[in-house]
Amino acid sequence: MKRGERLRVFSGRAHPQLAGDICAHMGIPLGEVTVRDFPDREIDLKVECDVRGADVFVVQPTCPPVHDNLFELLSFIDCLRRASAEKITAVIPYFGYARKDRKDEGRVPINAKLVANLITVAGADRVLAIDLHAAQIQGFFDIPVDHLFARPVLMEKVRELGAENPVIVSPDVGGTKLARAYAKELKADLAIVDKRRISGHETVIENIVGAVEDRDVVLVDDMISTGGSISDAARIVKARGANRVFIVATHGVLCGEAVKKLNDCPAETILLSDTIPIRGEAPARLVKASVAPLLARAIDRIHRSESVSSLFETSMRDHDLR
Repeated sequence: MKRGERLRVFSGRAHPQLAGDICAHMGIPLGEVTVRDFPDREIDLKVECDVRGADVFVVQPTCPPVHDNLFELLSFIDCLRRASAEKITAVIPYFGYARKDRKDEGRVPINAKLVANLITVAGADRVLAIDLHAAQIQGFFDIPVDHLFARPVLMEKVRELGAENPVIVSPDVGGTKLARAYAKELKADLAIVDKRRISGHETVIENIVGAVEDRDVVLVDDMISTGGSISDAARIVKARGANRVFIVATHGVLCGEAVKKLNDCPAETILLSDTIPIRGEAPARLVKASVAPLLARAIDRIHRSESVSSLFETSMRDHDLR
């Protein structure tokens, strides 16, 4: 295999559009693969090009349907290992099961660790992820993990929103660190919504720490799943006198009635990255930001054995593919 052909990028069925965009930015073709289901829905996968001795990257967010996409990723890694790929990197823009990162009560699994073990045992040499729900998941892997942040990508769009006298608001205490990073970069104030979770589907908002009256509010979170928490937060900051409300999140899981809740909330704009494809109806007032250039630069740097840390905090436009 020629040196220029040692880099291969493949996509599972979870998000082929993102993989194609990554390859377009890198100026390389997407690797050929056949993936289909047997009648009983078992996965039938075959890589259609030579990968012997290659540095291979598999793009596959483990978004819904989580188990299908996860096992497809595992099958892909196993296939490439048996085809004698030299290095295999699992590019997981969205890491499913990240919320099960600890035992918060007795007799429950730590599924994030289980998934990390599965990916490692399947044969991956490295993982590339964006905005893990819990940063400590990096330590669940016994292989290197490059953890990128989508904030530089989203920040460019946030500035285009034209928020006046903005305040960055975290919809819960757990998201304070992320919100503080946005506030620092925008030189804006920070506020926190104090909420109490009743169940996995229901929360109660009790208070707001910080001032939002007569100010534009930018609600920041790492993911929107059912949409309940961030929609409730949008309503309460509006009720407390906020002028305009903008919602910004990395991962748009959008399950259940999330789209309806977002459409019904008072947010003027809902800004999401494309780490997860939107299947079905998209929220009204949706603006999307692509992480493809960020991932393309990260893949290029990993392939060249160069530092990826410069992509963690700085804007993408400062890093060009050479």
